[in-house]
Amino acid sequence: MSRVSKPYEIVERALELSRADGCVVIADEESSANLRWAGNALTTNGVTRGRTLTVIATVDGAQGTASGVVSRSAVTADDLEPLVRAAEAAARAAGPAEDAQPLVEGVPASPDFTDAPAETSSAVFTDFAPALGEAFARARAGGRELYGFANHELTSTYLGTSTGLRLRHDQPNGTLELNAKSPDRSRSAWTGRSTRDFKDVDPAALDAELATRLGWAERRIELPAGRYETLLPPTAVADLMIYQLWSSAARDAVEGRTVFSKPGGGTRLGETLSPLPLTLRSDPNEPGLESSPFVIAHSSGDDSSVFDNGLPVGPVDWVTAGSLAHLITTRHTAGLTQLPVAPGAGNLILDGGGERSLDEMVAATERGLLLTCLWYIREVDPATLLLTGLTRDGVYLVENGEVVGEVNNFRFNESPVDLLSRATEAGRTEKTLPREWSDWFTRAAMPSLRVPDFNMSSVSKGV
Repeated sequence: MSRVSKPYEIVERALELSRADGCVVIADEESSANLRWAGNALTTNGVTRGRTLTVIATVDGAQGTASGVVSRSAVTADDLEPLVRAAEAAARAAGPAEDAQPLVEGVPASPDFTDAPAETSSAVFTDFAPALGEAFARARAGGRELYGFANHELTSTYLGTSTGLRLRHDQPNGTLELNAKSPDRSRSAWTGRSTRDFKDVDPAALDAELATRLGWAERRIELPAGRYETLLPPTAVADLMIYQLWSSAARDAVEGRTVFSKPGGGTRLGETLSPLPLTLRSDPNEPGLESSPFVIAHSSGDDSSVFDNGLPVGPVDWVTAGSLAHLITTRHTAGLTQLPVAPGAGNLILDGGGERSLDEMVAATERGLLLTCLWYIREVDPATLLLTGLTRDGVYLVENGEVVGEVNNFRFNESPVDLLSRATEAGRTEKTLPREWSDWFTRAAMPSLRVPDFNMSSVSKGV
């Protein structure tokens, strides 16, 4: 068993065992460290380790190539052959795969493919934890309670194929969510951060931000549903733009099923989506938001294909200077739609706005709403990408450049594509944590947006 205990050795051995026409093996070595706190005191902390192995077998037949995918966790050497045979059996039992393509080849091997996996540990919180303790003391003295959690994950992915690919990517991913409440729980404020290593997270600054927001909430103002000039902070913009990206599969657009479908046929590629010179883009090498430079696909779907594993991922502009530039394609759907191959990446950036901070945008607002974040976002109509959801943890009324109080929460009904067409100002782009999608997508940088007529469709009683 010890002879094949290292991740790269497990990948090599699984490929050796394969009797299929093609084989892809993905070994994910995962480690995580976390802290949780409530009422200005740490409650739990822990470190975990795990391994998941995915085997993708491809079998050629008279009608085409079939694929079978099997994933298992805590895999040992004794589990390898049964796992490989199970993937082969799944492929032989399946019909031809619609997305079948020749497995990727010719990508240079990662020089660290045979190195040990990277691991996180509680040491990632060496500087953060004492600073958090100091924030607890300040919050306690200020009459507020802090709740939340910090989580850091590090995944080393080893990808090997029967065509000779030997690739590796180490992905750190850290998230912090911090919530401040008044002792009677009538007031609540939230902030969050995405980080690679917690060295750029300042608990004191975050606590000061929350203290200010709780202060705003001391005055309560009831407002009815309606359309309001609204300032969307970067976290809310990120949640909306991520959903837009997830809804931008080229095949769906060509087949007339999405907001990016052109009436009468075709797509809206080339159309202007926003009068502002905004560019929505992904880039695996974006500083501070680095993601995998090659496709890692554990399953096939509308915007991914197991046959594309190892395909290089480069920078892509989804929207360029306000105009729709690309839609997500696999090699298969690129062929179907006659569009360039453009796989999705692990980050998303919206830039091209101005240099004003959110505070400066507030100061320039005669009357409007300032949001904290969005929550419970769900799709209503894919043809327009109409979404509904709730505001949460603070909606504030701005008058003559100052926040004058907290208003009730709302349910909203809006399309991110439509919002881009109506936005009148974009602020400075900054790294942010999307609150709704933070379990799936954390690497984002967004500006604040000013929307003159954001649709608050009904009043919500949530906090």
